Amino acid sequence: MKEKRIPAFAGFLLLSCISIAPAQSLGSAGTINGVVNDPSGAAVPDAAIELKNPITGYTRTATTGPTGTFQFLNVPFNQYHMSVTAAGFAAFDQDVTVHTAVPLPFTVQLSLSGQQAAITVEASGAGMLENVPYAHTDLDQSSYATMPALSPASGLSDAITMSSPGVVADSNGFFHPLGDHAQTTFSVDGQPISDQQSKQFSTQIPLNAIQSMELITSSPSAEFGDKTSLVVSATTRSGLGQKPFGSFQTGYGSFGSLSEDATLGLGGNRWGNFIAADSLRSGRFLDTPEFRPLHDIGNSGTIFDRFDWQPDNTNTFHLNILAARNWFQVPNTYDQLSQDQRQRVMTYNLAPSYQHTFGAGALLSINTFLRHDQVNYHPSRDPLDDSPVTASQYRTLTNYGVRADYAYAHHHHNLKIGTQVMQTRLDERFAFGITDPAFNAVCTDAAGADQLLPGITDPAQCDALGYQPSPSFQPGLVAFDLTRGGSPFQFADKANINQYAVYAQDSITLGNLTLSPGLRLDRYKGLTQATGVQPRFGASYLLKTTGTVLRAGYARTFETPYNENLILSSATGAGGLATNIFGAYASEPIEPGRRNSYNAGLEQSFGRLFQIDADYFWKFTDNAFDFGTLLNTPIVFPISWRESKIDGVSLRLSTTNIHGFQANTTMGHTRARYYGPSNGGLVFNSPLDTGVFRIDHDEALEQTTHVVYQRPKNGPWIAFTWRFDSGLVAGSVEDLDDALALTADQQAAIGFYCGSQHATLGNPITSCSSNFGATRLRIPAPGTADDDHNPPRIAPRHLFDISAGTNNLFHTEGVRTTLKFSVTNLTNVTALYNFLSTFSGTHFVVPRSFEMQIGVAF
Repeated sequence: MKEKRIPAFAGFLLLSCISIAPAQSLGSAGTINGVVNDPSGAAVPDAAIELKNPITGYTRTATTGPTGTFQFLNVPFNQYHMSVTAAGFAAFDQDVTVHTAVPLPFTVQLSLSGQQAAITVEASGAGMLENVPYAHTDLDQSSYATMPALSPASGLSDAITMSSPGVVADSNGFFHPLGDHAQTTFSVDGQPISDQQSKQFSTQIPLNAIQSMELITSSPSAEFGDKTSLVVSATTRSGLGQKPFGSFQTGYGSFGSLSEDATLGLGGNRWGNFIAADSLRSGRFLDTPEFRPLHDIGNSGTIFDRFDWQPDNTNTFHLNILAARNWFQVPNTYDQLSQDQRQRVMTYNLAPSYQHTFGAGALLSINTFLRHDQVNYHPSRDPLDDSPVTASQYRTLTNYGVRADYAYAHHHHNLKIGTQVMQTRLDERFAFGITDPAFNAVCTDAAGADQLLPGITDPAQCDALGYQPSPSFQPGLVAFDLTRGGSPFQFADKANINQYAVYAQDSITLGNLTLSPGLRLDRYKGLTQATGVQPRFGASYLLKTTGTVLRAGYARTFETPYNENLILSSATGAGGLATNIFGAYASEPIEPGRRNSYNAGLEQSFGRLFQIDADYFWKFTDNAFDFGTLLNTPIVFPISWRESKIDGVSLRLSTTNIHGFQANTTMGHTRARYYGPSNGGLVFNSPLDTGVFRIDHDEALEQTTHVVYQRPKNGPWIAFTWRFDSGLVAGSVEDLDDALALTADQQAAIGFYCGSQHATLGNPITSCSSNFGATRLRIPAPGTADDDHNPPRIAPRHLFDISAGTNNLFHTEGVRTTLKFSVTNLTNVTALYNFLSTFSGTHFVVPRSFEMQIGVAF
């Protein structure tokens, strides 16, 4: 990396490399080491240093010690404005670029006050632009502190969904990043995590443990692999060099929700520790298949600890520890009132790391990690209380490995060379049995209505009874139909997934031009074996006169299959499990995918008021991934499609603080076209498309606007959020016949009507000739349904949230009292995320809910 320089004015300012005690930051964070001198070169103690980004709200302050030194650790990669003030000296201001983990050394030489005018480099709009070739969003603690909580125990997912353009909200904390389903890699302090972090699979790191995040949505650098539609590079909070600080907060809200959150950080010059402990209980833990929750109590608890130790000026040791647990009931529908299925997830993570600096421009980082997820899914005590199937599952996922890289920053180059080696151990045990004789009906009547006939197991018996064989009958399922004398299906297997990668990435700065060439090589050895060679290149150019950054990039990526239930899902196709009992098409285990992605965009500043970031992306993937859901349960199975073509536009508008107001708006438009056939998964008697279709990641428009007003700076605040979704694809109801075939509960869920008659639980609509529709689902006009150009969609929805609070209720010094009150879905709109989706099931958006939080902080 080349440091930003300004002309050398005698007696005023000098920025240069010096030898001061370095320290290192983890992940996508940098370190600034500095010293402040007077005109003679003597140290200036007690000088006040402020580092600030007016867009993200990130602000840090420091005071020089007796030797004039100061230090900022864990500084997120971004542009900053640094100011230095000291009694008797002229003020100093400078824009600072942080885009490397290599410590940046600075010397600031002040001039005497009144001797001559101070040299000031103001934080202009162009000075806050990031001259990088990839689209991204930077988040600081202050960015998400006022955002509403949309789903319990999913604070990290909520912050990502509401902050990053092109990321579409789905149920239960899931999200679709730029047309893909949860195709996300998390890098937490340098630890790569590409397995699912939703509460259905694992337990997320608590949001109050994260200091900052960079959300990368295009042209990922070569250091990132596995799943790259979205890369979340997160830096956790640290106590190194900090005075004691902490907080405790408790909250109560709708659905009997009760929460407690606590943090504590402290440290010295050589050590530091930060701990965050959170717990939550809610009567609406998951998004439910009914507007009002049925059987949906859940709780979660997490504890995160980060320890830092710096024994000398060149070596630093870090240790991250996470232990978490969540437990929840699986929500019921009115068709499943007696069902009592439950799930427990337990997670632990251990991540020691080491860093060593070589002189002033090189840094070696070694991250080791061990992560373990254990999922237990329990059926009802009486299997026949479950409907339409009873299921149980025990599975574990253990991921361990090492990542090491060498970073070198000198003149025009910011180079990183590294390797990553890891193994994922899978242990899967699954059982299920059919409990509803209509689920795999053998016979139908002349009108096509399924007949229960629990004693009938062979379609040849239908004629003698005056019926005809059902066209959707799956003969392989008869052996597991408990209503027809069958016994539960049982599966148990283990497998190891070995992965090796090497990569090299450079960022070359040539004046206002930035070039980012990179190359990554991945070797995948699991149920299948493959190698991926991945060239990547990006370029950006800064037009200072107009405050514009133009950028473009290309990335060849090697997308790896989801690991959750991968073994069983890869064994279910034709020729698998002996009889192809579940109806999947292909016979091969799920293989890695290969993608070519392109993007072009710009970042534009408008003075010091606001910035716009816009990006156009298009992605072509051979072997594209998704999940198949087991009915409305949280049990999912990875599947792949022959190919996908995804393109779209993302946009983000961000303002600085304008007289107490600060706002940001994110928008996205995505076309997600997938091509069959599929491979893997549990399909049962609902065959998936074999041609081109719009998958449920496709949405014409999503936008989130978040506005905060706070005045004075540390006074009370109020925030307003407007969320709009034009509606995801929902392919289950393509015409009137499909709507009439739904149960009364399902018709009521979509708001089905015929003329003036509206379906209810006690009054289903069984016949209709015209003037029909649904209030929460867009059914194509008769004869116009098309899987590619006019699929059924969830109806558009506008959701409004409001919150207000204060960080110092009684205006005290030291210990402060905090207060926050929030209302989610203020107008109590009844809306769906999805409906009878093969990939997601049915889930309602949360009804209007309230929460009050009170706490103390110091």
